Amino acid sequence: MDNHYAHEKMFLNNLSLLAQTDPEFMERFEHFAYHEVVNQDDLDDRTRMMAIIATLIGCQGIDEFKGILPTALHVGVTPIEVKEIVYQSVAYLGIGRVLPFLHATNDILTAQGVELPLPSQSTTTIANRLTSGIQAQVDIFGDHMQDFWKSGAEETQHINEWLATNCFGDYYTRTGLDHLQREMITFCFLAAQGGCEPQLISHATANMRLGQNKSFLIKIISQCLPYIGYPRSLNALRCVEEASQKSE
Repeated sequence: MDNHYAHEKMFLNNLSLLAQTDPEFMERFEHFAYHEVVNQDDLDDRTRMMAIIATLIGCQGIDEFKGILPTALHVGVTPIEVKEIVYQSVAYLGIGRVLPFLHATNDILTAQGVELPLPSQSTTTIANRLTSGIQAQVDIFGDHMQDFWKSGAEETQHINEWLATNCFGDYYTRTGLDHLQREMITFCFLAAQGGCEPQLISHATANMRLGQNKSFLIKIISQCLPYIGYPRSLNALRCVEEASQKSE
């Protein structure tokens, strides 16, 4: 990808007065984030931007999210895909942290002439979401998840059931994103917020099980590093390495 072209696409809707007030900082940050990082690997623009959007939600980067989202839409991430990323993030960050991103998404889509609400992507009902959620867990993690929803101590078993009905039955069963894309963005949610290393290892393993190998996950981490910094990126790399060893 041509450096100038990459920079213009990444920075299209994220121009800032910082170039005037903090020129030395911006010179180095722009060169790193929009030239060195973008040109490091062969990820396509849509995958890169979907990962960055999920990462910004995970690290609570609301201002950068507002600047980057129009660029993501410009390079081909669809409004439905954006909404599905935001919706699914609720399962991993909670509505308390996601609500500002949902409002920002609605504002930006409306400003671009997108009519809301978007077409429904739901494929389940309250009655069948448990069965469908269990099947999604099995498809992603393997047959050992068939009865996971009713496992655990009596006082915490309801949480494993909620994982099946709510996290997977309500979100992973929706159209708009496939299982590979949903596991990729989940990996980004977890890596960006930090402190979720056991879950990050589990979802790194799931990504690999679905065919998104160690090399792919390293590319995702590399593209998101400017937005979450080195410590969380290095933690994510360690989790990917551990998942890779378990998958061998």
